[in-house]
Amino acid sequence: MTTPISYFERMYAADPDPWSFETRWYDARKHALTVDALPARRYRSAFEPGCSTGMLTARLAARCDRLLAVDAVPAAVESAAARVADRPHVTVRAARMPHEWPDETFDLIVLSELGYYFADADLATLLDRSVSTLAPDGDLVAVHWRHPVEEHARSGDEVHAALSARPGLHRLTRHEEADFVLEVFSRDGRSVAQRAGLA
Repeated sequence: MTTPISYFERMYAADPDPWSFETRWYDARKHALTVDALPARRYRSAFEPGCSTGMLTARLAARCDRLLAVDAVPAAVESAAARVADRPHVTVRAARMPHEWPDETFDLIVLSELGYYFADADLATLLDRSVSTLAPDGDLVAVHWRHPVEEHARSGDEVHAALSARPGLHRLTRHEEADFVLEVFSRDGRSVAQRAGLA
């Protein structure tokens, strides 16, 4: 079963930073690794579904001309919007994934700690829309926790296996630790060095 929205609403009602993103070194490091793994220096238009309180959003903003970040929980949207209020090129709004996916094309999509909340049909929709709205030169980043969690519909490894099976994507990066896996996929199969004309 896809994790119900009420689960997240209860979490944010009990704590405005329910996963301690603002204070935990683990997440600060993981967010830094996520942004450092981006193959391009700059992106025209990026999308971050499930942005939570906007800690990763703020890091992504520095690499994007335009960034759309969404979350299903109003309290999370409010926190994220406040965090990036001084960055007019960032839009934060409420949307439920995967069914309120924006009708746009992006050259960067970031799925951070999101996919394992969805049952089979919703995960398939999430991944289908990620691939179908990715620009021809676009990059798709996925990073997920690997340990079992009762409220998760599946493991992070299962999310990445499903993403890896999607046609039309080339894996550029895989960073694997005991706690999380980070992968970068692209429409363009060339390495970063090849893109720069170095190889």
